[in-house]
Amino acid sequence: MSRKRNSPSTGSAPTAAIAALQEAGVAFELHPYDHDDAAESFGAEAAEKLGREAGQVFKTLMITHDKEFAVAVVPVSGRLNLKHAAAAMGWKSASLADPAVAEKRSGYVVGGISPLGHKTPVTVLLDKSAALCPTVLVSGGKRGLDVELSPADLLGATDGRYADIGAN
Repeated sequence: MSRKRNSPSTGSAPTAAIAALQEAGVAFELHPYDHDDAAESFGAEAAEKLGREAGQVFKTLMITHDKEFAVAVVPVSGRLNLKHAAAAMGWKSASLADPAVAEKRSGYVVGGISPLGHKTPVTVLLDKSAALCPTVLVSGGKRGLDVELSPADLLGATDGRYADIGAN
């Protein structure tokens, strides 16, 4: 994989997610695609437009409990098990964060929330299924941009950890 430095579509400054990867010094590849505002599922759209298996493309969901926050990164082909995510965080329960709160805390818009480069740092839980993939794709910090990297590099760049949080 090559290391990319700028947004491929505009040549502008990198997103916070890309800047975080550059700072971490990990290899990654950018995958831009033409986002359709009418798409019902951002993750499924990315998998389809990039020609990737849905089990290799991951979505980032912000979860919360008692004013604490984390992000859960699960395959677009599955769902998040909130009970398992709560247990992985040591919480009694968890719920999905309000989209406006997720946008404010992450610095990204819904559909472009990356596990990388959050405005307010959070714990990152990566579904254990990612360990079976040589590389995974996650949002690059805006709609229409995914970044591909190894799961180990994703965890290293986010100080994240594997957790059994997926539900099919």
